[in-house]
Amino acid sequence: MNWLIIATGVVFGLGAVLLVKFGNPGNYGFCAACQLRDIAGALGIHSTATLQYARPEIIGFVLGSFGLARVSGEFRPRGGSNPALRFVLGIAMMLGALVFLGCPLRAILRVAGGDLNGITALVGFIAGIGAGVMFLKRGFNLGRAHAYTGGVKVSGYLAAAAALVLLIGVSMGTGFLNFSAKGPGSMHAPIIISLIAGLAGGALAWRTRMCLSGGFRDFMLVGDTSLLKIYGIMFLAALAGNLYFGFFKLGFENQPLGHTMHIWNFLGLFLTGLAATLAGGCPLRQLIMAGEGSTDAMFCVLGMLAGAGVAHNLNAAGSAAGVGINGQIAVIAGIVIIAVLGYVCREKLVPISKGV
Repeated sequence: MNWLIIATGVVFGLGAVLLVKFGNPGNYGFCAACQLRDIAGALGIHSTATLQYARPEIIGFVLGSFGLARVSGEFRPRGGSNPALRFVLGIAMMLGALVFLGCPLRAILRVAGGDLNGITALVGFIAGIGAGVMFLKRGFNLGRAHAYTGGVKVSGYLAAAAALVLLIGVSMGTGFLNFSAKGPGSMHAPIIISLIAGLAGGALAWRTRMCLSGGFRDFMLVGDTSLLKIYGIMFLAALAGNLYFGFFKLGFENQPLGHTMHIWNFLGLFLTGLAATLAGGCPLRQLIMAGEGSTDAMFCVLGMLAGAGVAHNLNAAGSAAGVGINGQIAVIAGIVIIAVLGYVCREKLVPISKGV
């Protein structure tokens, strides 16, 4: 097995547990969706006072992928592949994840901590990817991205520049960012530890092309399991860490930052899996691609930030008490809208004339 696959799985699995040990909420070492939601709160996109902190882990993901891509000579500013629809897909990914209370990455980490609700959500995520693969087989295509040339190439640096500004803001502890005084947003590991974990994770995720939706997509289409191996190692590393530190708690009830409304856990990550497959990557992958110069991925990330605002400003996100009617409506509407996009955005096959 490739050593990079092993290293990536260990960094994300054991690293997530260590972040909890150093101060992050339970089973919340890494989560591309929830931690991006906290950044949305820090920026004032939503007003939930307990969920406001510019998580250095997310900043590190972007800067880590940017830095290694630059050093390797593989930084490729590019875009133009239907950014508006990618923004919509980003909103859908975030809505689904926040109904479950975690991205697919955190779903695995929750299971590694004993939270069996993550299993229901992962089954939904895989089902959503399966639905997305059906649209891909039927010609779904958002169009081809184009390499930027000339002065337009600066667009590829925007995500890294934004991450650097956020890093300065969270390091100062004041200024243009909001900070939670209580609740999950106030619980975090020291900035330097979170940043180092994010940088290492971002660099490794870029090198290995780590993506859970892409892993299941590749398995369904061509039987390739290389990406899925990362998550298997991550699960084992996180499980070992949780057992060692005494964090492991098996069951459905009273899990940290989770609820037991199984149908909505399933449908929440079904929506995330469907949207991620059509967008070409899960929430983590979108952050990594944004760092490496893709403005298409950056628009998807912006959509996720907007989705966090929609979820919390309209009371559609899940909570320890479960999922309210607004969240249930948002998930069903999201699945319908993304399915319609999957049907409409198909390449038209031109029949070959006889005699040609």
